[in-house]
Formats: sequence, C-alpha cells, structure tokens
Amino acid sequence: MQKCEAPLAGIRVLDIATFVAAPFAAAALGEFGAEVIKIEQPGVGDSLRRLGTYSDAGDTYWWLSDARNKKCITLDFHKPAGVDLFKRLVAQSDVVVENFRPGTLEKWGIGYEDLKAVNEGLIMLRVSGYGQTGPKKHEPGFARVAHAFSGLTYLVGTPDTPPLAPGSNTLADFLSGTYGAYGILLALRARDKSGKGQVVDIGLYEPMFRYLDEMAPVYQKTGYVKERVGTGGGHAVPHNHYPTGDGKWVAIACTNDKMFARFAQVMGRPELAGEDMYGLQDKRRAAQQEVEVLVNEWTKSQTQAELLEKCTAGAVPSGPINSIADIFADPQFAARENLLTVEDERVGPLTVANVVPRLSATPGQVRHLGRALGADNAQVLAELLDIGEAELAELKKEGVV
Repeated sequence: MQKCEAPLAGIRVLDIATFVAAPFAAAALGEFGAEVIKIEQPGVGDSLRRLGTYSDAGDTYWWLSDARNKKCITLDFHKPAGVDLFKRLVAQSDVVVENFRPGTLEKWGIGYEDLKAVNEGLIMLRVSGYGQTGPKKHEPGFARVAHAFSGLTYLVGTPDTPPLAPGSNTLADFLSGTYGAYGILLALRARDKSGKGQVVDIGLYEPMFRYLDEMAPVYQKTGYVKERVGTGGGHAVPHNHYPTGDGKWVAIACTNDKMFARFAQVMGRPELAGEDMYGLQDKRRAAQQEVEVLVNEWTKSQTQAELLEKCTAGAVPSGPINSIADIFADPQFAARENLLTVEDERVGPLTVANVVPRLSATPGQVRHLGRALGADNAQVLAELLDIGEAELAELKKEGVV
C-alpha cells in the first residue's frame, strides 16, 4: 500500500497547558501528524514531569508516555520578551491549547482576543474546571472534583458504601482531552470554510456528564434519582462481574433475551430461559438476586479459562477482568499491537499504550517519547523565529527561555 501523508501534517499546535487534559488533546493530534510544540516555564517545566513514577531520566514515566511526539521549548510568559516570542509563534501556528483558570492568559496579555489580533485563523482549546462561563468559572478543578460534580462519583460503589473513585482518578482529564481534540478538528473544518478561528471551551466535568446515559431525561420526566448499585448495571440481568473457582473474575453481559438463552445453554440449564422462569428481561430484573445467585454458583464451579472458553463457544459476551500483568500477557493485546515499545534516548526501550484510533491508510505514529525540558529550544526558535546562537544565549541569560 502506498504510504499517505499523515492527516494532520502541516498543522502546528502550541501546547502551553499543564498536567493532563489539554496536553492529551495536543498529543492526540501529534500522533496523526500535527507538529506539537510544548512550551514550558524555564527551569520548572510542566508539573506532569513530576507526577507519577520517576524514571532514570528524571522525568516520570507518565511524562515520557503522554508528552510523546512533542518538541519541547521554554518561554517565560511573565516577561514581555517571552510574550513577544510567543505571539510570533502564534502568528505561524494553527492551534493553542491551554488549561489555566479563566482570566490567567488575559492577565498575561495572551488571551484569545490578544492572539486573534495576531492570527485571525487561530483555534484555541480552553480546558478548565468549570468552563469559561458560569458562577464557578474561576474555581480550580481537577479530575477527582470533576467526577464528583458531573454525577459520576455518586454512582460508583454499592448501596452500603460511600461514593468511590471511578477506577482512574484522571478519567475526566483524558476524556476532556479526547473531546478537546475532537473540538479542534471540528474548528479546523469550520476554518476551511470561513477562514476564521474560534475557541473550543470545555469544563472538565462536562464530558463525564455527557456520558451518563439516560439519567437526565429520566430524571426530568420521572424524578427518578439513580443510586449506587454496585457492579450490576440495573438495565439488564445478568450483567455483572463474577468470581471463578481459581480466584479470578470475569465480566458477563447478557443484554437481551437471546443472549440469556445462549448463556443458559452454556450453563447446562436451558430451562432457566423458559418464559415461566427467567427468559424475559423484565422477569430477570424483577428476580435479579435469584438470577445472580444462580450465575455466581455456576461461575465458581469453573476456572476463568474454562468459563471463558465455554462462553466464547456459546456466543455469550464475556471477558476476563484484567490486571496490567494480564494485559501484557494477553494475545489480543499483542495481535492488535496495543502495547508499543519505543526506544527512548534517555531511558532505553519503554512500553506505552499505542495510538487510538487505528486508521488503515494514514495510521498514527509515536515518533518519540517525552523530551527533556527545553530540548528543542535551539531548533524551534531558529527555524520559526530566525533566532541564532548569540540571541538565544542572551534570552537564556535574561531568563526568557
């Protein structure tokens, strides 16, 4: 197959954000060919460099993984010369991503209106705790708070537990970054028609709220408040996590009557799918505890491997509940190349999550992992702003870069 140009080749992104959300949007664009220039505070850098487990390079593995494909330069926005250099970069770029509290960039003289005067086609992604408007717009926000505010945390746990964390404490960050990349692509498409840029405005809690299925319309029409139900989804039975005889766990999801009939066959209990027993979804939901007891008894009589083999043969949706160690040994992850080992100049071979989504003609690529602070100062400033060695040395002396 003839190799095609990366879909975002020619798009330049300036990433001035910190931590996870907006930087993840920039990384997602970089995987598909955008030139991403990460701009950090001189001598300090993005806090993500210090979040997580430290590598031998001094930066954390989180930084190495999620700052992939980015050129790293430093600029001090507190200095007029730093602002001037940034505006000169903006004039030659397509996108800026940021996630400071609303008003911070305006205080530095680099708000959207300031930058729009330099580049009318500029697109700016702004991710903050609560968005650019509303009574809470100036409040700080992190993913844990976003999970709580969105309504997600309220649902996590069982009826007898307090609200629990939804697995990952950075879920809202990554989801906001994904929506941010999506918004940037939409804005680029709109710019193709109008020639003008715009702001993509995301509050960290908003993507989480958008994912909470039918809760809003059901509450509006009925007043029903969904409560914590544990691992069972409530809409379908059996649809839960089940223990196996060898101390492992599986997920089984029978979302309609045909699936349950197949599952009853796999269990060796076809009579359970009769209409006079549990063959209809409404009857299974009404007798959820009885059905769950029957399923638990059967799953405990099987090893995880035996159970999954039988469910697969019987076309019953099921899967192992994997740890990261299980994932590294799983043939499906291997076949799909979901784990990618990259040779890094600072830490050697390092395995990271591969690019998503998978494109057949113009696939994404991890060209390199997160770079050292200011590693690309000389190259970027020389190529884009024609700054030579002597001027760069003077900027370093003044603390601008």
